Amino acid sequence: MKMEEVEDVVEVVVQEAAIITDILCGQRANVLEQIYGLLDFCTRDQLKRLPSLRQRVLGIVDYFKASDSDKCRQFLNVVWMFCENIPLDLEIKVLSVAGCSVGTGLNNSYSPDIEHSPRSRNVKRVRLDQMQSYRNSLKVFLQQKFERVTKDVVKKVSLNEAWLYLRHRNSARVREKSAQTQEGEEPSEHKESVESLLKTTGRVVVLLGQAGSGKTLLMHCLAHHWAQDSYPSIKLLFLLEFRQLNLVSQPLSLKELLFRFFLPPEGGDEQSEAVFNYILSNPEEICFIFDGYDEFGAKFTDPEKLPSPFDPCQKLPMADLLSGLCSSKILPKCTVLVTCRPRDVIDLFGSSGYFVAELLGFSQQRVKEYTEEYFHEKGSELKERAVSLLMSSRHLLSMSHVPALCHVCCVCLDHFLSKDSPQSSVELPTSLTQIYLHILSAFLSRCPGRGNSQGTIPLLRRYRAQIAELSKLAANGLEKSSIVFLAEELSTELMNFGANAGILCRMDLTCADGSRSLGCAFMHLTMQEFLTALHLMTSPGISQSQLKRKLNLKSRWTTKTDPKTVFTDSLHLFMCGLAAEACTSNLALLEGSEDAVAVVKKRQATVLTILKSFVGTSSQTGPKIVELCRCAHEAQDIGLAKVIGSRTRFELRNIRLYSVDMDALAFVTSAADQMVCLDFGGCSIELECLNIIPSCKTLEHLIFRSRKYDDKFAEALSTILPDLHALKQLDFISGGLTDTGADKLVKALECCPQITHLNVSDNALSDVGVRKIADLFPKLTGITSVMLGKNNITREGIFMLVEKMSAVPNIEKVHVRGKKDVCVLFTPNTHTPSTSVNDLNNTEASKELSLTNYDLKLTHLDNLFSKLSGCTSLAILNLSDNSLGNKGLRKLLNLLSRHGTIQEVNVSNNGVDMDGLVHLSACLHTQTNLREVNASHNGEKNVILRFGGCKRDKNPDGPQLHLQKKFSLTQSDVQPFNMSRLCRNLAKCPHLVELDFSHGTLRNDSIEKLLMFFPGMKSLLVLKLSHVQMSTDGTLLLLQLLANCQRITAVELRPQGEAVVTFLQAKAQAATCKLTEYTLNSGNVEKLSGILEQCPHLAYLDLSSNFLRDEGVKSFVDFLPRLQISNSVSLGNNMLTQLGVLYLVNSLNTCKTVVSVEVSVGAYEQALIRFGQENGTGKTLSLRGCHFESSHWRMLLEILGKCPSQLKLELASSALNSQSQHFLLNNLAKLSSVQTLQIEEPWIKSEVAVCLVSNCLDLNPRTKEIRVEKTCFHLSVQGLPSFRVPDENRDFSVSALHSISFDDCEVEGQHLSALKSSVQKCPSLLELHFSQLTMGTDGAEFLTSVLPILKNLKSLSINSKGEGVDEAVMFALQHTPKHLERLSLSHHVISDSGAAELGNALQSLTQIRSLNLSHCAGWTEAGGRNLVHALVQCLSLEEIRLDSLQLNKESTVCLAQGLRTMTSLKKISLNKMVLASKDSSGVLCVLASLQVLSRLEEIELEGLRMADRGIEELVKYIPKWTTLRKINLSANCVSDQAGEMLVNALSHCRALQQIYLFRNNLSHGFAARLGQILPSLSQLTELDLSENQLGQKGSLSLCEGLVSLKALNKLRLTSIGASDLTGVASCLKHCTSVESISLAWNKCGNDLALKLAEVLPQCSKLKTLDLEANNINSIGAKALAKCLQSCPWIEIIRLWKNPIEKDDQILRDHRLNFSST
Repeated sequence: MKMEEVEDVVEVVVQEAAIITDILCGQRANVLEQIYGLLDFCTRDQLKRLPSLRQRVLGIVDYFKASDSDKCRQFLNVVWMFCENIPLDLEIKVLSVAGCSVGTGLNNSYSPDIEHSPRSRNVKRVRLDQMQSYRNSLKVFLQQKFERVTKDVVKKVSLNEAWLYLRHRNSARVREKSAQTQEGEEPSEHKESVESLLKTTGRVVVLLGQAGSGKTLLMHCLAHHWAQDSYPSIKLLFLLEFRQLNLVSQPLSLKELLFRFFLPPEGGDEQSEAVFNYILSNPEEICFIFDGYDEFGAKFTDPEKLPSPFDPCQKLPMADLLSGLCSSKILPKCTVLVTCRPRDVIDLFGSSGYFVAELLGFSQQRVKEYTEEYFHEKGSELKERAVSLLMSSRHLLSMSHVPALCHVCCVCLDHFLSKDSPQSSVELPTSLTQIYLHILSAFLSRCPGRGNSQGTIPLLRRYRAQIAELSKLAANGLEKSSIVFLAEELSTELMNFGANAGILCRMDLTCADGSRSLGCAFMHLTMQEFLTALHLMTSPGISQSQLKRKLNLKSRWTTKTDPKTVFTDSLHLFMCGLAAEACTSNLALLEGSEDAVAVVKKRQATVLTILKSFVGTSSQTGPKIVELCRCAHEAQDIGLAKVIGSRTRFELRNIRLYSVDMDALAFVTSAADQMVCLDFGGCSIELECLNIIPSCKTLEHLIFRSRKYDDKFAEALSTILPDLHALKQLDFISGGLTDTGADKLVKALECCPQITHLNVSDNALSDVGVRKIADLFPKLTGITSVMLGKNNITREGIFMLVEKMSAVPNIEKVHVRGKKDVCVLFTPNTHTPSTSVNDLNNTEASKELSLTNYDLKLTHLDNLFSKLSGCTSLAILNLSDNSLGNKGLRKLLNLLSRHGTIQEVNVSNNGVDMDGLVHLSACLHTQTNLREVNASHNGEKNVILRFGGCKRDKNPDGPQLHLQKKFSLTQSDVQPFNMSRLCRNLAKCPHLVELDFSHGTLRNDSIEKLLMFFPGMKSLLVLKLSHVQMSTDGTLLLLQLLANCQRITAVELRPQGEAVVTFLQAKAQAATCKLTEYTLNSGNVEKLSGILEQCPHLAYLDLSSNFLRDEGVKSFVDFLPRLQISNSVSLGNNMLTQLGVLYLVNSLNTCKTVVSVEVSVGAYEQALIRFGQENGTGKTLSLRGCHFESSHWRMLLEILGKCPSQLKLELASSALNSQSQHFLLNNLAKLSSVQTLQIEEPWIKSEVAVCLVSNCLDLNPRTKEIRVEKTCFHLSVQGLPSFRVPDENRDFSVSALHSISFDDCEVEGQHLSALKSSVQKCPSLLELHFSQLTMGTDGAEFLTSVLPILKNLKSLSINSKGEGVDEAVMFALQHTPKHLERLSLSHHVISDSGAAELGNALQSLTQIRSLNLSHCAGWTEAGGRNLVHALVQCLSLEEIRLDSLQLNKESTVCLAQGLRTMTSLKKISLNKMVLASKDSSGVLCVLASLQVLSRLEEIELEGLRMADRGIEELVKYIPKWTTLRKINLSANCVSDQAGEMLVNALSHCRALQQIYLFRNNLSHGFAARLGQILPSLSQLTELDLSENQLGQKGSLSLCEGLVSLKALNKLRLTSIGASDLTGVASCLKHCTSVESISLAWNKCGNDLALKLAEVLPQCSKLKTLDLEANNINSIGAKALAKCLQSCPWIEIIRLWKNPIEKDDQILRDHRLNFSST
């Protein structure tokens, strides 16, 4: 044997030692026994003693590495014969070096039986030979395919220069669509070359790439490299294309897939079986490449649904088979590489983990190199020109990022430059679609047979028919999801044409049965999409619905439930691109009809309309927004781009953005006329893409948030920042920025003085990087905030920022909370470079330092304050959530003495306890500038100190506000010992004005200590005790203050609510006491009464909601005569029964000073006793909802019978039945004390009301007035009884009765018969009133029977509902007494005959003083004229009301003429009259007639729309109406200028009481003038200026006069266009008589509510407040609710249509009205 052979055998053992070791470790035990037979006894025995199998195997291998060739050959022979799973390369190497000796030379004692050997020598050799043969054939086959694929490739493909991003992804983390809009967890990724994809085996990799990114070419290159032995660990590689697999419809086995559709073995079934068995036995050595999943017509099957275990011979559908391979269900540990477009990755796999590799496009350098290579053989001049054009065109350059598009751009440029002269300018296409149009022309130019005669015919027209056929073929393929076309699907001529032009490429196809046939496909999938778009835009019969169906936005986020779509990524873009105006002429050539241009433009308009419809949809996620921008860019439509760009923020998350995407974003944002924000979160962006961002001219805010954005990214960003001239806000957050990257950013930002906001939070910056940023502060003159949180900043770095506060004047605040929140806020610089340092110091704004949750200790304070030494304007210092303790607090107070500008210090949560607070209470006296201490939880939580600035001390004449000091200790349990220590110090403080123990606990001993030191607190004004837990005895102890301290003006105590004691500096004239929501027993009441007896200046006492019950109330009422209360006592919500109500009623008799008792029982229980001196009007008793039984009624009558004074009795909702009613009325008639009776019950209406009136007249001869208004019955009697006078028929008359009135109580004429006899007994009746009724015939008969008897009747009112003609009533008026003075017939429908009767009646009424015909109608023009003629003959009239009457021109003239003669008129109302005339002449005619009415007191002209001409007429006469009390000129279109004229005229009417000017055009000028004259109108009671745009200035001007209106009763300022009415609210405290206020519909906020809550307690007569439709929220509502507790006189506050959450107990006051329901 030769020496080299010996060296070969030994060398194999040495070289493959590691692999042989791994193989032997995985074998059965008997295999090692075979090898042991080759060893000497000592070595064998020594190795068997080793503890582990691997150690024994290593010993064996080391033994043979040192042995001779024979031993090594025997060793390899045993390994080869008995071991399983030997790699193919090792088996081949063993056979080659061992040769024919394999299988011989075994030790006899250990020689196995050949029949039991794992495989025979001959079979194994044959299998290896067949495997090697197939592997060699496979390499040749793949190299041939590579040569066919790359024959037209311009530039040689280098796998080590093609880059991708690789990341591991677990599909369990794949987000469904509902979560895709959130920024998810970013998988780690790293950059690799494509060459490395197959270096790691046994994994599944999905290679993503855009259409045209070169996926197919790279896969063939990988296969080519494998065929050249670049990947030795892979023994077999199969490259399958999905476009071929689409042709398979029947199920296949794995073996059929590989050997029928790829490369069949040449050795027939025997070789097939051998190779397949090897594949099954060695899956880790097999690689599958599946190219073009996006071209697959189905979706992969969910691996969970696949059969298990897998039978390698089982036939499966193609989707199942491929899914099993890709999910490792089939051939686990094999290597799988799948290519697809990015959006299809989601539905590839179900549960297994896999790798995603995203292919990167060309860099600009590679684009340049490719272009140079393409034009290399076309001459240097053409090459240089082409490269220059491509590199200078931003649009072409961005598209060339995709390799296929780069090639297309080169072809396009070649086409352009070849036909143009070098000197001519080239108009380059601006969109992908336009490039494809030119590419189509370039391809067509290659077609043979172009004669000279056809040279002038455009290519698109010349080949229109062929293009139409190809377009239809493409569209049909898209509809059927077909990419590959069989030869029979198109004509031979069309295939030849397409192939010659380069549009189609021929291909050999493998059919389902394994046979071969000819087919074709388009040169690229995008070409098929482009031709489909041409078909849709030019072919006849395409409807709008078809266009809409094809045009939809593609999302780059997909879910497993989305339908599978095939190669339609670019169709919508091509459709949009063809809608561009630049494409119209080319499309018209292809359309070919006579009206081609019109057809094309119509379809283009349809596409643009569909695109615009996408803009407003709510489902637009970031990817769809990008696609929409791409569409707008392709369409080159500025209008569409403006609509899309109208959004202020483009939020893009977790997608890869390419150059074309950035280019489209720039196009859209630049088209919009507003500033925009681009927010990139987790998006993969190539650095070169950043160069496009400066094209976004309106970019104001730029955000990058992802760990992907590191120092390299920051460096690339730095190069473009100086070009972003509109940029104001930059966020580089949650990234990988270090000091290196920060240095680059800082240098770039020096050129960006316009930046206002910089955020570099959540990066990896250290103190060095932060210092660089801090040094940048003075150069950013417009900066307002810098965010630095979540970086690696130490305490020294933070102190460095603090030091910058003194070095940089415009720093407003440094805020640090732990390490997570670090920010610096600025006030923008307003000084000019010439501003001096002194001026700068004088104008320097107050600053704030917040350093919280940073473990700051006593030892750090000196360093901190040394950094602050130069900061002379620090106003607020927040050191909360640190570790200072009591000692640190003392140290801090000493250091603060050197910083006189500090106004507030927060040292909350710093380990301070009560000892520290006691020290603070002493400092409140010793340190003059310390003015407020706010602490909580005994100092353990809040501790806030406020100081009086030294600047205020410099003005001795100014208010010494810093002397007013406050001490607050809330939410604390103050022990008696500590209370003594605190109060002893506080008593020494001569300027203590407020003491607050709210939300805490006070024991009785602590309260006694507090009261002990009260005499020394002479300056105290407020003691707050809200929500304090203390016993009832403790509460009564506090009430001793009322008796002991004459300075107290109010005590308000409740256990769970606001509680306060207020003081005056001098002796208080009156005090109020509110003790509510306690549980008081009789003993407590007795003790309380004893305390109150010692208080002589008590005005108001509130004991409501104290669970007093009947016994407690009786005890208090018994004590009431001994109390000196000047105003009222409230005892509501004390669980009273009817007996308790009677105890309250009895106070009318037992206490002489009681003037009124008001009790309401039910849902809103109230009980109010009022005190005062009798002034002749008597006392009042009001009972509501009492539901008395007969025994209670007897007790009530007994109490009333003892009442020494005249009494007004009001009963409401008392559930009176007929028996109780009769009993009550009968007995009340006998009581001389009851002078007035009012009963309100829901049953008082209709016929019942009439019977009630009749019964009262019969029962009580003293009845003076009786009135029924809605459901309320009013009765008043004479003070002295009158005797019944018998008439001729022995009947009695009720001589006292003066008035009967039925008002809106559902009474009809038919009900009045029951009243006839009673009224006939009332000859002294002066007034008879009916309103809101229909008299009818029965009513007319009633009038006819009673009117002749009523000789003394002075006033008759019959106001109808206006539902029909009441002619009988008009005829009944002839019986009216001649001496009648007032007649009202409003809302009657009067016929001509009725008008004539009325006219006759008026003629007979010689003493008529008042006439009301408002809202009457029904007559003709003649009837109206006659009525007006009769009316103006009544010269005695003093009042006339003709509201809403319609008069023709003749009647109008008649009225005007008559008014001139009616000189007695004092009141005239012509509201909303319709005076027939085409212009305003009728109104002016009537106005002119008013000049003679010198005695006028009231004039109402609302709704006449007289405008300024009418005002100009009126102001001539108004100064003469010196007795005028009321004027209403609302809804008259009065301008501001005319309003000023009117105000000047009204200044002469000093008796004016009511002004109504709502719904005009008045504004600030009018309001300013009115504010000046209001003080002269001292009798004004009502003012309504609603629905005028007075504005803010107008409301303030009005305030100047409002403060003088002491008599004002009603104020209406609804909808006056002023959102701040706090000034008006402040004035209300001066309007002491005001009862009703409306400030509705003004959009006022909480400021108004808070001001009203402050003012309303001073408006003691206010009943209603309307705040509807403002912007008051829960804060304002709660303030008003709290205010109501001290304002029992207010009946309702309307808060409709305000954004109030009614979730607080305090908002349940029934007087707060939140809705109309």
